[in-house]
Amino acid sequence: MSTLKENGIEIGIYTLADIGPDPVTGKTVDMKQRIDEIIKAAKLAEETDLDVFGIGEHHRLDYAVSSPAVVLAAIANATNQIRLTSATSVISTLDPVRLFEDFATLDLISNGRAEILAGRGAFIESFPLFGYDTNDYNELFSEHMDLLLKLNENEIVSWNGKFRSALKNAEISPRPVQRKLPIWIGVGGTPESAARAGRLGVGMAIAILGGDPMRFKPLVDIYRKAGLEAGHSPDTLTVGVTGHTYIAETTEAAKDEFYPYYANYWNYVNRQRGMGTRMTRSDFEQVASPETALFVGSPEQVVDKILRQHKLYGHTRFLAQIDIGGLPFDKVQKNIELLATEVAPRLKKAMSQDK
Repeated sequence: MSTLKENGIEIGIYTLADIGPDPVTGKTVDMKQRIDEIIKAAKLAEETDLDVFGIGEHHRLDYAVSSPAVVLAAIANATNQIRLTSATSVISTLDPVRLFEDFATLDLISNGRAEILAGRGAFIESFPLFGYDTNDYNELFSEHMDLLLKLNENEIVSWNGKFRSALKNAEISPRPVQRKLPIWIGVGGTPESAARAGRLGVGMAIAILGGDPMRFKPLVDIYRKAGLEAGHSPDTLTVGVTGHTYIAETTEAAKDEFYPYYANYWNYVNRQRGMGTRMTRSDFEQVASPETALFVGSPEQVVDKILRQHKLYGHTRFLAQIDIGGLPFDKVQKNIELLATEVAPRLKKAMSQDK
């Protein structure tokens, strides 16, 4: 597989498996079709030489995937090269032992392609579902991350914490093919999260859903400073960018095609969060302008946005979320192909010229 890593960046896609009505046809796919299409998308991502495929975790009837490791295992069996990651695993309410063992198993099935992107999650439905209190939000995240990293380092673990039963010489099985699973922390915008990722020496994936890319630069600086102060090698302090993406032959075509789906996505996400805000076309034009972080446009414009961010962050991974708002699968397929055949080569060429 040819990859972009030698030229400074990996390119991939991820899905949160949201199930929303197609605003154009009014049709809504069922969970079976949604998961089938996710597996097809991952196979196409590998066939077109993308580097990474990710799946997020939700516990709601309007999302199709509650267990990324299970769906990624199905993808592992249908692919050979592409790296497979959660995007994200809600570490606050997952048992770290179960999470590690599931992804170690995925690593065995995939012959060393598994990664964990741990985060807080955009919703809180997993707290009552698994018997946790949202008042313990931050403490749970810290304690579970601490245990997850210990499990990744050691076959036999003794550990004691506040929220989970203690471990005494516990055998953690299976062990992954990789010496250690790559672990990232997803960061939405808080300096504390960026500093924690740096101190722990794990990768930091920034969810950039719009606005001026410059506002995320301080997070990257905080992350790298905290990591260096904690004694971690600069090589281990890797930054990834994730974001909503839609590509078409021209920027105007991309905006015209994507607006109904993007507005639909935000309309139902805002309803899920108890807000009634709707996105107008003028709102969309503003968030999709060339100066913003929303990756909507022609291949050239998307490349320009990624390069502009790369100069700010020096990130080594870009993951595009392209299947939101009830977007039909034929458009998802077209976007994967454009990302792989138009954006990736241009990006590779531009980065090699900058060396």
